[in-house]
Amino acid sequence: MSETLGIAVVGAGYWGPNLARNFQYSPDWRLETICDLDLDRAAELAARLGGVRVTSSLDAVLADPSIDAIAVATPARTHFGIAMKALAAGKHVVVEKPLADSSERARAMTAAADAAGLVLMIDHTYCYTPAVLRMRELVEAGELGDILYIDSVRINLGIVQPDVDVFWDLAPHDLSIMDFLLPSGLAPRSVTAVGADPLGAGKACVGYLSMELPGGGIGHAHVNWLSPTKIRQMVIGGSKRTLVWDDLNPQQRVSVYNRGVDLENQALDDVDRVSAFISYRLGDTWSPALKEREALEAMVEEFAESIRTGRRPRTDGEAGLRVLSVLEAASLSLLSGRAHAPLEAFAGDRA
Repeated sequence: MSETLGIAVVGAGYWGPNLARNFQYSPDWRLETICDLDLDRAAELAARLGGVRVTSSLDAVLADPSIDAIAVATPARTHFGIAMKALAAGKHVVVEKPLADSSERARAMTAAADAAGLVLMIDHTYCYTPAVLRMRELVEAGELGDILYIDSVRINLGIVQPDVDVFWDLAPHDLSIMDFLLPSGLAPRSVTAVGADPLGAGKACVGYLSMELPGGGIGHAHVNWLSPTKIRQMVIGGSKRTLVWDDLNPQQRVSVYNRGVDLENQALDDVDRVSAFISYRLGDTWSPALKEREALEAMVEEFAESIRTGRRPRTDGEAGLRVLSVLEAASLSLLSGRAHAPLEAFAGDRA
């Protein structure tokens, strides 16, 4: 393998240009080719990046020995077919979210990558922001203690998507962050979703998703296309401290609160828990310094590092599978009006 890795970006539409730009200017990568069925669109993107090769043929990309990996930025329904062909050709693969259009196909993709000894990575971009990376460090270091609850809000006056509801449009961001932060990944015992369609759009435009987490914790996500205000927040409550992430506050994106409620630890036969002594902890609040860096720059670096070392990326295919399983369980809950358990996902190795 050469000092730098060769990459082809497949798809030059909405997200492809962002991926192509970061691969082009990364010291770990050589952007070899941009592949798109619309050659004019591919050529326009290539010209902006200094004139890399363009093609409309995926087969030509996969047959090119100078290309070690591909980045897939095409519609979700095509992810499975493209990724499976690439893995069969011996190429490493990173895929924009969602990993596939069903957990069944996502599971087949992860199995194929494992069998071939290749890296399959999901571009859960938020997980590579400086704020979320720092949040993960705090959780791993035990600063919060045991995770008791996660409460997220992602609302704005947004576009009603033609092909998906508000859960599939907005919730993957917060679900991917929860999966990234929880020590065992996102593996809820049950998922309950409640949605509303006040516009008559034929799909949920406002939604609430609740998850029963292992250990008795709860995860909750509020998503909304109809809010006149934009909010991007997550509260992570721990047994020691509580962390608040506010993505729209660049001066203080992450705050840690040493405040909470303590229940005196007494044996149940000594006193009824309802009447147990409660104390309020009123400690300091602090905000860690964050080094600003584009999330995709960190993501492409992680992809290269995973290929070179043979370790799983922090957001591997199984992370994408876990998020898909929760979304599918949410869809089943919407239809049935009751809780559903996600389809079994691989536990995977955490970096």
